[in-house]
Amino acid sequence: MLQLNIQNETSRLRSVILGTAKSIGPVPKVEDCYDPKSIQHVLAGTYPKEEDMILEMDAVAKVFEKYNVEVFRPTILQNYNQIFSRDIAFVIENKLIKANILPDREKEYLAIKHVLEQIDDENIIQLPKECHVEGGDVMPWNEYIFVGTYSGADYADYITARTNMDAVIALQELFPDKIVKPFELRKSNNEPKDNALHLDCCFQPIGKNKAILHKNGFLIEREYEWLLNYFGKENVFEITKDEMYNMNSNVFSISEEVIISEQNFTRLNTWLRDKGFTVEEVPYTEIAKQEGLLRCSTMPLIRD
Repeated sequence: MLQLNIQNETSRLRSVILGTAKSIGPVPKVEDCYDPKSIQHVLAGTYPKEEDMILEMDAVAKVFEKYNVEVFRPTILQNYNQIFSRDIAFVIENKLIKANILPDREKEYLAIKHVLEQIDDENIIQLPKECHVEGGDVMPWNEYIFVGTYSGADYADYITARTNMDAVIALQELFPDKIVKPFELRKSNNEPKDNALHLDCCFQPIGKNKAILHKNGFLIEREYEWLLNYFGKENVFEITKDEMYNMNSNVFSISEEVIISEQNFTRLNTWLRDKGFTVEEVPYTEIAKQEGLLRCSTMPLIRD
């Protein structure tokens, strides 16, 4: 059996689900896209090719192998996008919480059945159906659970609004000993540079006490200020609008010292190395075209 354990984003990783780009299917129609960045690439004829994305994900799998991390992959569904394993479920403490994602994506969850069978049933949680939540919005950080949300009355109008306040309340009830702290995110259906699809598109804690942050991703300035003060200005790497668009905050920590990052994130990777991190660089620009990067395509199950 898998003894799930996730207390934060950066403790030493032991076991993870990495999505797959195999048999991803044809280029989607614009009306079938879930985010503005994918739409942009479909219209421009630059939507990523399956073979390129397979190579990118293989590069990540090799890094995990190097650090002796146990890697699970989903069962391959024909002509189906299964790259973003973070969307379908997430682990906090010893619980795996099934995300109530877009109904079209239910099959993705069933494709990790071989992993779910190794988890004690009582540790698999299905939230009530009014709770919308995706793993990219949920960040356990020791005594906190940071949650990206959108509580506007026009929530239903945004395909990019993925986590609602019902889910925030449900998490508070599930983890009464934690402080569940919501952050209102800026949403746009048609302008990717003004859209924080998930919290990890504009923020991510790294190391012991550092963070990557993008101010414009937050609707409420004082919530952004809270994070800046919590980590301390000198410990925060602020990314620009273009860097957010290229998903610079969506790196992935193997430990407090080791971070997997995209090879073109020159400014970020230089800063990380200056701060003493080991940076494992991989190519991930094709996957980034779907408004997701390294954190989105991984679902940690066990950290020390």
